[in-house]
Amino acid sequence: MVGIILATHGGFSKGILQSASMIFGEQPNVAAVTLMPENGPADVRAKMEEAVASFDDPDQVLILVDLWGGTPFNQANGYIAGHEDKWAIVAGLNLPMLIDAYGARFDESATAQQIAAQIVGSAKDGVKVYPESLEPASAKAETPAAANVPQGAIPEGTVLGDGHIKYGLARIDTRLLHGQVATGWTKAVNPDRIIAVSDAVAADDLRKQMIIEAAPPGVKAHVVPIWKMCEVAKDPRFGDTKAMLLFETPQDALKAIQGGVDIKEINVGSMAHSQGKVAVNKVLSFDKKDVETFEELKKLGIKFDVRKVPSDSPENIEDILNKAKAELG
Repeated sequence: MVGIILATHGGFSKGILQSASMIFGEQPNVAAVTLMPENGPADVRAKMEEAVASFDDPDQVLILVDLWGGTPFNQANGYIAGHEDKWAIVAGLNLPMLIDAYGARFDESATAQQIAAQIVGSAKDGVKVYPESLEPASAKAETPAAANVPQGAIPEGTVLGDGHIKYGLARIDTRLLHGQVATGWTKAVNPDRIIAVSDAVAADDLRKQMIIEAAPPGVKAHVVPIWKMCEVAKDPRFGDTKAMLLFETPQDALKAIQGGVDIKEINVGSMAHSQGKVAVNKVLSFDKKDVETFEELKKLGIKFDVRKVPSDSPENIEDILNKAKAELG
């Protein structure tokens, strides 16, 4: 696995490392190097050397710095001498860049230089402005259309691909589309579309717009009521589409499956606590209706992947349900 050094002025590197961990989970072979007021250039170099020595593969190192020409960059530039054929430096560190680098490491054959070439694009795409009218004209012109997303109206009855929509991930998450989904899961699944399936949110213009705006670069986000998702599942025009489905509740997921959405596995990511629910772990809270719904889903042959982010180890759904039943009485 490629080792990653985050080298910045002040505590920025530690802060962005913590932020990325909240979204993507704790990651191995990553080190934060800080240049504090009391440090000199030699201290930065020593911290980088210590970091590389701790990596599983010191031949593959990616150094992400905050400023081109700053002390962290200059020390990295000197340190890379003799490793130019394998190591890489990228300046302008931001969170989309780091998340993309984490996702790229899922491919264990990826090299530091391949990842470096990839993440420059995500770093640039992550810089946006709202309202969109403030976006420079050149940036608007360069924005690519989402891959494999049909542009414009397609005549009814048209068959694309094999005529059956593909589901890269179906997830239950009270917050629907947020950082952990838009970055961590999107990188792991690589969908063409993210579809939030909720009657309540589809009728709430504000929440609907917030979800659409939260989509990562290159991926189109939609919010649809459950009946509409059931129609999409039968529409051959979506045969070339790989979708990520997001449900607020297990009840919505069950209703969609009963309506013909051909899901075989559900990622149980986050269910918020509210009155009448019991916490079964840090991110999941169930009430009796939730337990009953999961039992119904089990009867339909649905499998469950219980984890918040891709790097987490899956939990056992039976243990979760038994704990909920014991707590609820």
